[in-house]
Amino acid sequence: MNYRHIYHAGNFADVLKHAVLARLIVYMAQKDKAFRVLDTHAGIGLYDLSSEEAQKTGEWVDGIGRILDTDIPAKAKAILEPYLTAVRDLNPDGGLTLYPGSPKLTRMLMRPQDRLSAMELHPDDYETLHRLFDGDFQSRITELDGWLALGAHLPPKEKRGIVLVDPPFEIAGEYERLADGLHKAYRRFSGGTFCLWYPLKQGAPIAEFHAALQALNIPKMLCAELSVRSDRDTTGLSGSGLIIVNPPFTLKGELDILLPFLKDRLKQDRHASARAFWLRGEEVPEED
Repeated sequence: MNYRHIYHAGNFADVLKHAVLARLIVYMAQKDKAFRVLDTHAGIGLYDLSSEEAQKTGEWVDGIGRILDTDIPAKAKAILEPYLTAVRDLNPDGGLTLYPGSPKLTRMLMRPQDRLSAMELHPDDYETLHRLFDGDFQSRITELDGWLALGAHLPPKEKRGIVLVDPPFEIAGEYERLADGLHKAYRRFSGGTFCLWYPLKQGAPIAEFHAALQALNIPKMLCAELSVRSDRDTTGLSGSGLIIVNPPFTLKGELDILLPFLKDRLKQDRHASARAFWLRGEEVPEED
């Protein structure tokens, strides 16, 4: 309840998360049938990078600020294009003032037949998010603990969808809670694509978290991690990871192109690293 994403909007973790989310939505839209995106920890949806809060930390400068309107190799540029186009569309006069959170980015990439369900527990942030989507019949904004949505809102009536779980990690045990949440949600919606965000920082139980996920015996589980600096001299965020359940068969190859670029462009010291690997499953293309 104390976490406010405005201090971190557009940082390196957002770049990875939102670039991958955009790829998932683009892939889902390749079929005519409608899909739903369930965003369990939605935030306020749209962030003003000129605000006092964003300027106080300036994290976006070393995130989207290093990417937007810069020279990008052709293959990485093609992968980033849906995400970067959305950011540019919010800033039609150029520059970078407004940055889309995951619900706004999702809405910008959806088609008329698709739907968004966004959950936010913080009362002030819920009100801001609700105003942003007021009158939008394709979006349902709910004041709710996002963890509860993994049961109450699954499966979606469309039977196709993406579930983004991006908790604030404010309290102990969130890695375990994330694994447990996936276990419960997957039993309700085994055909869905899940995207789980988690922080990389000093002392984080990443090996144990990965082992807990592997123990779920979910057939296809892809992991992407990006660290921009060493975690030795800081207690803050040094990197972030994504777990993608039921990923598009093209995603692993795209990550193999995207992650080295992001590592090189976003690194803050020589210890930056990036990797994409399968926690469960093999790199065998298959239709969804």
